[in-house]
Amino acid sequence: MQRHEVPTHLNIEDKAFAGLTMRQLMVAIIGLAIAYSAMSEAPLPLTLRLGAGATVLLVTAAVSFWQPAGRSIEDWTFVLLRYVTIPRVVVWRVRESLEDTSSDEERFEVVLPDRLATDLHRERRSDR
Repeated sequence: MQRHEVPTHLNIEDKAFAGLTMRQLMVAIIGLAIAYSAMSEAPLPLTLRLGAGATVLLVTAAVSFWQPAGRSIEDWTFVLLRYVTIPRVVVWRVRESLEDTSSDEERFEVVLPDRLATDLHRERRSDR
């Protein structure tokens, strides 16, 4: 009896139907359904319905088949959303140890934008 090892390291998606992956097939089916409803159900003149259907079909084709830099449009959408939601300003400062504090109120560091107020804060701490 001959044995054959199944390669699991190829990092390619399985083809489901007509050379399309499951993701491409599902996007195509959803896009076709939306295009059909845009063309047949909308209470608009025929030219506007055809234009809406054609627009939906073009967007569906782009989402299904276009993969810039080898990533799907969904991946790029998540990358863009993550970029938009991450804060742009990061403040770095050395954290002082909690052993020097004597009460609960002094555990919290006060960040003041004013240089004079920062100097006063340091003087108050050094007087103790």
